[in-house]
Amino acid sequence: MKAGRWARGIAIGAVVAALVLAGRYVPVGEALTAFEHRLHEMGMWAPVLYGLLYVAAGLLFVPGSVLTIGAGALFGLVQGTLVVSLASTTTATLAFLIARHLARRRVEEMARRRAKFGAIDRAVREKGWKVVALLRLSPLVPFNVSNYLYGLTAVDLGHYVLASWAGMLPATVLYVYLGVAGHAATMAHHGPSAAQWVLLGAGLLATAAVSVMLTRAARRALDAEPLAGGEA
Repeated sequence: MKAGRWARGIAIGAVVAALVLAGRYVPVGEALTAFEHRLHEMGMWAPVLYGLLYVAAGLLFVPGSVLTIGAGALFGLVQGTLVVSLASTTTATLAFLIARHLARRRVEEMARRRAKFGAIDRAVREKGWKVVALLRLSPLVPFNVSNYLYGLTAVDLGHYVLASWAGMLPATVLYVYLGVAGHAATMAHHGPSAAQWVLLGAGLLATAAVSVMLTRAARRALDAEPLAGGEA
């Protein structure tokens, strides 16, 4: 768990450093502006198409972190969070339904290769949606894989959807905010002012702090469940 927290912190730090360097040394501002103009010409269809791309990527096991950061850069904090939150929840719901009704045998074969799934299944039967929410906050199984695995459990669909949405929201806001910060870094002609950096940094630190606190709280709650053993 400590190694995972260090890895996540290093990854976030690397993304921030890359955004800063891009803003200072890489001439991406004009390309991003042109792309944004194209999106504005598409009107309401731009976030819809982006969300559909996100759903397709998630169903095909493509990691969504880059697309989440991209949503922040293209649509801003509020709209970007809305787009990703709806898309990730839709992805989770569709994968759940596929596993439960269309491809159960294939998903069961995948579950047998996951040592943690038996423990997760037992915990979900006993605690229901609460375990789903905790695992979304502090995932012991990768997001794209767990979407299908939950379809094999006894959790109610409505409870699963609500718990997944709430559990994924803190990380969504964090990564969208990274995209917002990157957009500010690349679009400013001479880089963001000192005041802008302070505001961006304070917002990012506050968002990251909340995400870390929620993750730790979820891990403490999961300590009571037999989920930590084995390999995902």
